[in-house]
Amino acid sequence: MNTIATTILAAVIALTSPACDAASPEQTQPKEARKTTMTQRTISDSGHDITPLNEEQVQILAAKLDPETFRVTQKSGTERPFCGTLLDNKKDGTYTCTVCDLPLFSSEHKFTSGTGWPSFYREYDPQHVRKIVDKSHGMVRTEIECTRCGAHLGHVFEDGPKPTGMRHCLNSASLKFVDEGDLPEPDAAPAKHATAYFAGGCFWGIEHYFQEGPGVVEAVSGYMQGSTEDPTYREVCSGTSGHAEAVKVVFDPDVISYETLLKAFFMMHDPTQLNRQGPDRGTQYRSGVYTTDAEQLAAAKAFVKTLEENDRFPSKIVTEVEPADTFYPAEDYHQDYIETTGRRCHVTNPWPILEQEMASKDVAAPSSP
Repeated sequence: MNTIATTILAAVIALTSPACDAASPEQTQPKEARKTTMTQRTISDSGHDITPLNEEQVQILAAKLDPETFRVTQKSGTERPFCGTLLDNKKDGTYTCTVCDLPLFSSEHKFTSGTGWPSFYREYDPQHVRKIVDKSHGMVRTEIECTRCGAHLGHVFEDGPKPTGMRHCLNSASLKFVDEGDLPEPDAAPAKHATAYFAGGCFWGIEHYFQEGPGVVEAVSGYMQGSTEDPTYREVCSGTSGHAEAVKVVFDPDVISYETLLKAFFMMHDPTQLNRQGPDRGTQYRSGVYTTDAEQLAAAKAFVKTLEENDRFPSKIVTEVEPADTFYPAEDYHQDYIETTGRRCHVTNPWPILEQEMASKDVAAPSSP
């Protein structure tokens, strides 16, 4: 770690955990050890946990199915047309996966196709339905599965109504219907998570270390605060789009606070470097905190002000703090880059220190006599 980075790290530690006697931030747990206590989950845009279930979990759920539902969902079977129990269902509500209860389709998008199977022109959330190529029976079709448990649902065709022009052709056996207003199954209820956005140079390292944080559900590399829609990496690197390389952090506020995320972020990078971070130079590498609501905005500004008032910083903090614009996920090869390639990054790991601080706050005070 260079001298400036060490100075900044010490300043943040002094301000946020003055009594901490933690090990050096350079010391990290073995990857295997961390995996035993931290599980990274994937949360959809609609707020549901869509982390793929493992084979054992699917087998436990599938063992509860009746023979016909098992055949359809686990063996890619197809119901006879006009025989499904949900074909003529006209009620308002949500159609969930019959295996894992993930919401898949809404009555709002159901239409009569005349094919003999329940049909929908749009998914409840596109991230909940996985599309794969099906070359069975001498045809090439697009099969659809539940993203979370892999249950076979049916196929999707490009002969549906406007506005999508799509027809998701479903087996009734693959679905459960939940009436509008009824409480969903526990596994189908939206997860209670919050989102924060940070930019601190190359997003590879920032993403990697945010993923290591207890209570962080997901970290995604992407682009934001620019002037164009859906930019590519090349466009961002050219500096013409105005975007910053940023990281979307989905977290459980019951486990980790927004303030702790701010502490981690300012430990990870050097907020005094303008339009650069380490060897990376350009406006896309600027330092920024992009907030989702007034509470985050106030907290981030107050945190930066506190840091600026500490005379141990070598120069002025240049981190921009402003409301978040549209976040565009980066290309697939940028996601989990450090974990996939094994390459190192100049970003500092803040968690050996912050996890001790979080643990000390979790110790309950003694009850009154």
